[in-house]
Amino acid sequence: MVSIVVGPVILAIMGAFFGLLYLGIDRKLVAHMQGRIGPPIIQPFRDVGKLLMKESIIPDGALSWLFKLAPILCLMGSAVLLLYIPIFGQKALLEDFGDAIVVLYLLIIPSLALVVAGFSSSSPYATVGAQREMVIMMSYEFPLAMTIVAIAWRIGHVAETNPFMFSTVATYPIWSLVGPMGVAGTLILLIVLLLVTTGELSRIPFDLAEAETELAGGLLVEYSGRNLVLFYIADAIKTFAMASLIIALFFPYSLSPVVGIEALVPAFVVDALFFLLKILLVMFICVMLIRAAMARFKIDQVSKIYFIAMTLISLVGLILIWVDLVM
Repeated sequence: MVSIVVGPVILAIMGAFFGLLYLGIDRKLVAHMQGRIGPPIIQPFRDVGKLLMKESIIPDGALSWLFKLAPILCLMGSAVLLLYIPIFGQKALLEDFGDAIVVLYLLIIPSLALVVAGFSSSSPYATVGAQREMVIMMSYEFPLAMTIVAIAWRIGHVAETNPFMFSTVATYPIWSLVGPMGVAGTLILLIVLLLVTTGELSRIPFDLAEAETELAGGLLVEYSGRNLVLFYIADAIKTFAMASLIIALFFPYSLSPVVGIEALVPAFVVDALFFLLKILLVMFICVMLIRAAMARFKIDQVSKIYFIAMTLISLVGLILIWVDLVM
């Protein structure tokens, strides 16, 4: 009972801390890639402190109670993700109460909260941003689900337990179950999930819902102060959670058994540091590198990329894994 009550609070704090830290690293590295100095790595923490001191303004015409409820729902939805996804090389806190399918549903909550925030703001910019967010969300859900189902389907042929459980995925890593054809299919699924993560986090080139040059901030244009900081922290936590999901599905490995560390505390420290390194590598590929190299897409391009191209590509990955199984 203590772990169930206190654990979520600790996980939320840790997710917010490391999420903000990685956002700072992201801004610094992208700045260097573009020939700029960039802000200090601790800048996201300064932004949080600054927003906490500012007034939360509710615009005239906004649906007040929904306007204030949306950031709370977004933060709670992002924080709950950490309860079901393994982090720091350890078992998820609520591992026995949910699996990857639950995570799929929970990922919708922060996006829906953003949509609600946009529509409740009574701003034309926020309304257009909310509409775009809905289109993007519907576009990437199918390839995301396809990737998770494909991995679980292959693991289900060798595992006697629920293949959607992250503990089962860690026991039977997908790379150890497939041959050359299956490896190619798994690589395709990994690429799809990395690109889906970019859209899930509304990063360039899939940040159509914000689009500062078009919509002046879009969804959150009317938010300020403590209401805005809740969205800011929720985004940091969701970033950390999505990177953790990729690691849980494709790289559920620990370093301590490899280096021969058996003592509990040293093993946890080594595995936690190894996990944070994997998070950094995932974020570098699916957030930093893409953001530095590409310009923003148009909304119809995003829909076609996710709903058509990524879905077909993930289907190819599933077929390759199936061919590898029957050969």
